[in-house]
Amino acid sequence: MRPYLLLLLLLPLIFHTRFLLIHVPSVLSSAQDFDFFHFVQQWPGSFCSPKRCCLTQKGKPKQDFGIHGLWPSYNNGSYPSDCDSNNPFRSTEVADLTKELETEWPSLNCPSSNFWAYEWNKHGTCSVSVFDQRAYFQAALRLKKQANLLKVLADKEYRIEGIRPDAKTVYGLNRFRDAIKAATGYEPGIDCTTDKSRNSQLYQIYLCADGSGSKFIQCPKLPGGKCGFQIKFPPF
Repeated sequence: MRPYLLLLLLLPLIFHTRFLLIHVPSVLSSAQDFDFFHFVQQWPGSFCSPKRCCLTQKGKPKQDFGIHGLWPSYNNGSYPSDCDSNNPFRSTEVADLTKELETEWPSLNCPSSNFWAYEWNKHGTCSVSVFDQRAYFQAALRLKKQANLLKVLADKEYRIEGIRPDAKTVYGLNRFRDAIKAATGYEPGIDCTTDKSRNSQLYQIYLCADGSGSKFIQCPKLPGGKCGFQIKFPPF
């Protein structure tokens, strides 16, 4: 067979092979590399109690749980982070959500920083197989509406007596756990800080969402919280 005829016959095979080599990595890179999400809400009364908070020009946020983050996680409790430095946070992507984010996802960190940028760059970039930037923040806002923790704790439907922020009252840790489980159907993870008198106080509540970030599931792995059997729920 003449050489040029052989080349003509091989060209389709060469092209097809090159196509596979070029495209397989992109398919692999878009695959979901996590098992579920930790959805974390923090209580500002405890976050600000042991240290000074840096409030934005918007002033003090309302007395309510604020979103800490939506974190892609593995079933063994570990998690990926800082997955794509080429996909940084862009405020224009969430411009229409800004007002709601300021209310539901406020930053109290000192020194003051862009909390949303930090969370997207560290955690959100690891969820791009499911969400773009806007969808990521929108999913967190939607989950917060599904788990209105302040209402759940205060509602006597879930306990004989409601649980409300109070400077003096000490509550049993299981009262928080039982109320949230009764309302959501799933056991939460609860984390605490300590006040100046070394009393445990409610700090963060973890719930888990499925890999699509759309509905709550039982956590494959609950974080170990530093809580005593009796904890405070300080006002903000």
